[in-house]
Amino acid sequence: MIRLGMIGTGNISRDALTPAIGEVDDAVLWSVLSRDRERAEAFAAANGAAAPTAGHDDLQTFLADPELDAVIIATPDRLHAEQTIAAATAGKHVLVEKPMTTSVEEADAMVAACRAAGVQLGVAYHMRWHLGHRALAKQIHEGVFGDIWHASARWTSKALDTTNWRASDEVGRWWSLAGVGTHSLDWLRWMLVPVCGEVTKVSSTITRDKLGSAHDELAAVSLTFESGASAQFVSSVLFAAPNRGEILGSNGYAYCEATIGRWGDGHIDTNTGTLEFEVVNPYAGEIADFVNAIQKGRAPEVSGEEGRRNVELLCQICP
Repeated sequence: MIRLGMIGTGNISRDALTPAIGEVDDAVLWSVLSRDRERAEAFAAANGAAAPTAGHDDLQTFLADPELDAVIIATPDRLHAEQTIAAATAGKHVLVEKPMTTSVEEADAMVAACRAAGVQLGVAYHMRWHLGHRALAKQIHEGVFGDIWHASARWTSKALDTTNWRASDEVGRWWSLAGVGTHSLDWLRWMLVPVCGEVTKVSSTITRDKLGSAHDELAAVSLTFESGASAQFVSSVLFAAPNRGEILGSNGYAYCEATIGRWGDGHIDTNTGTLEFEVVNPYAGEIADFVNAIQKGRAPEVSGEEGRRNVELLCQICP
């Protein structure tokens, strides 16, 4: 049984990550860290955290627990590096929410700290455990669609103002890109890199300050891969639209309707018909992979190095 500590008690912890822990046989929520001790204790109690002292407001005290095996970091982006390095130094494995940090230098420091401590570092790109996406990726990588020449992804939401922490510099660097665009970027690289090579060129159009934020409120991004394939993705907080993905190859195509997003549903149509898949909780999948990586002594499927490459591209897309 892997005992997991949750760092952060925001929406993603409450609505997705903590419930997902309960679906993983070999994992248990052990303890909780928040800036507010009462909030940490209440969160721990509400979710059945198993540690004798489950609620904490001090990082070092939280990490000093010898029975704590690993942490899930679900705090604002600019806090990830410090918390990851502290956890690694304390000998705890780390699963960090995306993007893993806000600079390549910090990403390198996180990877190095975990490697030096001999602990696993994973990055939480949950869409990789959508079973429709996994079936689609397998077909792409086996050549079912022939040479892939274009792919696209769109995930947006509508914000009414700049109260979201990602809209300011204090604890974030990107807004729409950090909230959802980083997922689309990961999805496209996961699908294409094994058959198209790495991204070699990036161009982008960034819209700011329509809501009053200096951060990206809309990002329209174009990518070129080594093979000559192209890809595009759009992220935005200015409008809500259906989330979609597409893969276009020399022998066929796939259209993903409402699979790009938080949950494991939607549908995928291809040139040969509907791609059938079971609807499961992708957050449970990513946590199960992290737990298995700890147990087997292997890197998580989305490693720190993979998360670092995403950050490197985000820095090029929106400096």
